[in-house]
Amino acid sequence: MTEQKEKSCLVCKRNENEVPVVKFDYQGNHLWICPQHIPMLIHDPSKLIGLLPGAENLNPAE
Repeated sequence: MTEQKEKSCLVCKRNENEVPVVKFDYQGNHLWICPQHIPMLIHDPSKLIGLLPGAENLNPAE
């Protein structure tokens, strides 16, 4: 996976002109996610399989 050039949510694909997006780094890549989908990243990362490489290896927060 390469760095996202456009600042858009990796889940819903909305860009920074539509919603706020938060940058995070993962496996050497810069990625973006909107506030609506941050809980998914924290509590149910399995829903990101196919969108985030290695998501199947992430554990949800307790």
